[in-house]
Amino acid sequence: MNDLNRSRLVDWALKLYVVLSFAFIFAPIAASFVFSLNVDRFPSLPLGGFSTIWYEAAYADPLVWEGLRNTLIVGTAVSVLATAIGFGAAYTDFRYKFFGKPLYVALALLPPTIPVVILGLAMLAFLSNVSLSGEIHSVIIAHVVMCAPFAMAICRLRLSQMDPSLEAAAWNLGASEWMAMRHVIVPFCRPAIFAALFITMAVSFDEFAVAWFVSGLHETLPVKVLGFLQGQVSPRINVIGTFVFLASMTLVVLAQLLLMKRNVAQISGDKAETQT
Repeated sequence: MNDLNRSRLVDWALKLYVVLSFAFIFAPIAASFVFSLNVDRFPSLPLGGFSTIWYEAAYADPLVWEGLRNTLIVGTAVSVLATAIGFGAAYTDFRYKFFGKPLYVALALLPPTIPVVILGLAMLAFLSNVSLSGEIHSVIIAHVVMCAPFAMAICRLRLSQMDPSLEAAAWNLGASEWMAMRHVIVPFCRPAIFAALFITMAVSFDEFAVAWFVSGLHETLPVKVLGFLQGQVSPRINVIGTFVFLASMTLVVLAQLLLMKRNVAQISGDKAETQT
């Protein structure tokens, strides 16, 4: 039933606001993609002509491949480690009651709220003191600290939708704690776990500031872009930016599809139970 008090003017204003918001966000990204296909070296209008010469230059650049290799290694390792840590932290919050639990949750979710420059300096100081700075595992450690809270938040949201008695029922039926974890908790959280893998990998792909502080010579692809900017400006930056954006958006969309699919299935199940 339509709301009689609903204003068409307000509806159109809200739609226009959404369109303008997305245009404001994605216009620079679209411009970067367009200029990556421009034959001219410097971004200017009108375009000099369509060409893939800068894609070919980026493909032939060993520095780009080195940065991509480091980015893939770091992103894959970070997604697995951060998701495992985040899931464990979320399950601890879900299952156990202990003194200082609100403080535990607040501290676990704190790193993304810290300015990246401050976090990068802190990670550099800490890793230097334990002789772990300047290596590829330095970036992995720093990114895990940043990404684990995202994984925890996703898994925590999923666990909040679970009936706590399900695990207790498995125990009463003879399952050990590990069997209940394997056959009840993990299957229930599987969409959130995969979503956390994709989200944390996307965050690692995009992160620049912390990686710049701790990577040393093992630079990721976003850090390589800074090197290109410090030298002679090259349209390869637009090519790399387009690739990173598409990779990150693909991971985020996959994560969102997993979460939406599970929510739709749950709503359908709830409706079926209501009808019966």
